[in-house]
Amino acid sequence: MTEQPIDLTAALARFDELWSPRIVARVNDYDVRVAKVAGEHVWHAHAHTDEFFLVLKGKFRLAVRDDQGERAVDLAPGEIFVVPAGVEHRPAAPDGAEILMFEPTGTSTVGERHDPVPAHVDVTTGHPL
Repeated sequence: MTEQPIDLTAALARFDELWSPRIVARVNDYDVRVAKVAGEHVWHAHAHTDEFFLVLKGKFRLAVRDDQGERAVDLAPGEIFVVPAGVEHRPAAPDGAEILMFEPTGTSTVGERHDPVPAHVDVTTGHPL
């Protein structure tokens, strides 16, 4: 991490792996992560933290199961959505997308509760860029 401006386009150009977030900055005890995504992630929930999503490129969908039932939230570039702690969600991007996430350092990409994890989903807490 550095005290210089971060070019997110350049950061995203440094890797090709899908569903494998890279940590581009830290803010207090939070990671700022970028990821390339395509297809579906896995239904999961983060018991103790909200999860912030900002779409940088492409179209991104969050399926959400909450007190309103199951619904889809579609996001375009420049739009954000916060999944509250404990809410089950499944990110997806049928045609591919690039996203930025903001979550506490050490947060697993699949939370504490999740469906079986397919091989294309990275279960780590993010990789330094």
